[in-house]
Amino acid sequence: MKAIPLSITCLLALAGCQTVPDRLPQAEPAPAAACYFPTDPPTDLPTGQSAPDETLSVLTASIDVLEAWGFSLETSDTELGLVSASRERELIGYYDRYDYDYGYGSGFRLFGGLGIGRGVGIGVGGSFGPGFGQQPVEVERVSLLARDGHLRISRDIRRFDHLGDLRESYSASNDDFCGRFQDAFSSSVTPQGAS
Repeated sequence: MKAIPLSITCLLALAGCQTVPDRLPQAEPAPAAACYFPTDPPTDLPTGQSAPDETLSVLTASIDVLEAWGFSLETSDTELGLVSASRERELIGYYDRYDYDYGYGSGFRLFGGLGIGRGVGIGVGGSFGPGFGQQPVEVERVSLLARDGHLRISRDIRRFDHLGDLRESYSASNDDFCGRFQDAFSSSVTPQGAS
């Protein structure tokens, strides 16, 4: 009988240590309760009847609020009741303190080398100041879903460094943003002079 190699035995032992996740991925933190609110249907319709363009009017009012806040419309689907918009701003002073490519840290870098072959060569170089590239940016994206007389808001924020690499990403569907949106939406759909 042949002996089982030790590496195969260890591999089989480690294979039994695998576990499956206890839950599916979820937004962290969970969306706030203010991010799901009812939209007021028109009051001049008989009971039980809904306006065919109610979703369209809700989406139009939502787009007006987002554009007033500086968002640019990306996609919309009136059949689904879905709108997605985003805005971008430069992050002045946002950097990774350990990322020396951007020129932070010492501020001055000196590099060089010495080579010996058929002759002797010495090379020295230096650089000062920040590296070249784009400015770090923050991209804020908002998605709205209007369905069954309710509006659901989903918001996330992503931050990219000067090289365009994603550095941070998180869900930002919080009470502050959703409450302000709800107030602005309510005031935009309320007719002038109504109380």
